[in-house]
Amino acid sequence: MTLTQAIAESRRFGQRAGRRIERLTGRPLPSIQTLLEWAARIGYGARGFVYVNVGLVALLTAMGLMGDSVGAGGVLALTAQQPFGRVWLTLLGLGLWSFVLWRALQSIADVDHEGRSWKALLQRGGQAMSGVFYGVLAASVFELLDEAGEIQADDGGAEAQQQASTVMSLPYGDWLLIGAGLFILGMGVGNIIKGLRGDFASWLACDRKTCERVVPLARAGYAARGVVYLPMGVFVVLAGLNTRAEEARSFGASLDVLQSQPYGAWILGGTGLGIMAFGAFALVEARWRRIRMPSEIKPR
Repeated sequence: MTLTQAIAESRRFGQRAGRRIERLTGRPLPSIQTLLEWAARIGYGARGFVYVNVGLVALLTAMGLMGDSVGAGGVLALTAQQPFGRVWLTLLGLGLWSFVLWRALQSIADVDHEGRSWKALLQRGGQAMSGVFYGVLAASVFELLDEAGEIQADDGGAEAQQQASTVMSLPYGDWLLIGAGLFILGMGVGNIIKGLRGDFASWLACDRKTCERVVPLARAGYAARGVVYLPMGVFVVLAGLNTRAEEARSFGASLDVLQSQPYGAWILGGTGLGIMAFGAFALVEARWRRIRMPSEIKPR
């Protein structure tokens, strides 16, 4: 069954189920395109929450108010320790799964109308990889909910090393790990270029004045995220070259590398502010992002 056939069959099933529910409740249900738009906006909101908090922890670390920077996994653990932490985690996990669904539509159904040029395919491939990352993150949310006892926040380094070890256990695993590191480096460079040259206003359905105010958040945010990806990619490449999984590092550990440089506290603080800007722009996208639907599920 092709993607088009699967979407069409799902649409017919949803219409039949919707008519039955409408007869029972007496109220019309939102259309499938409305539900998908809600999922996308909730997903962007969840993404924004994660990055705002990663950046905030990095900023507090630079100011000497926290011990170490953490990545997305560490933010989840910190969230679990807060009042009503499990409620927050449940909502966040559902939001992240919503974002995974949206990434799947972007990469497979090409809802952003990127096309099939090599540049478009790279863009859609990046969206697919992003979907995989957020899927792993969403799954880890519910793993945390299942854990008994005290949850410890860390920078995700142990998980990164475990993933690197899994890759290295595969045939040609060292080369696969080198390729993954080069891909991360490419993402870093791509994020920096996008931050400098991206047409972010075209993504948003807001007035010109509002766009002018929020686009700088995107520029700072993408550039900062790209800077953090660079040392992470280098560590993964070195882990493959040296066949040592323990040399792989996480997003949080990459922030610590920035802190270890001359004037590291200033570099980490600035990067933390940039990561917070990235998260803030994701929250802007939750409100104003242009959400397009594939033609197969548009109303006819």
